[in-house]
Amino acid sequence: MGINDERDLEANMQIGPTELGMVRLFITSGTMEIPMDFDPEEAEEIAEEIRAAAAAARAVKPR
Repeated sequence: MGINDERDLEANMQIGPTELGMVRLFITSGTMEIPMDFDPEEAEEIAEEIRAAAAAARAVKPR
């Protein structure tokens, strides 16, 4: 499965701070739970990557 492969899956994502000072991305789908913890600097880098991807996606003309 690649980034351009569409899938008919439903998932939920929550983002928030933990009591240990980490940023947690918590993804659930069906019975699967994926907690991913990042230090604040890593979380800011991820946020920058998401912003850059959003800007690139705006430049793509829909088919």
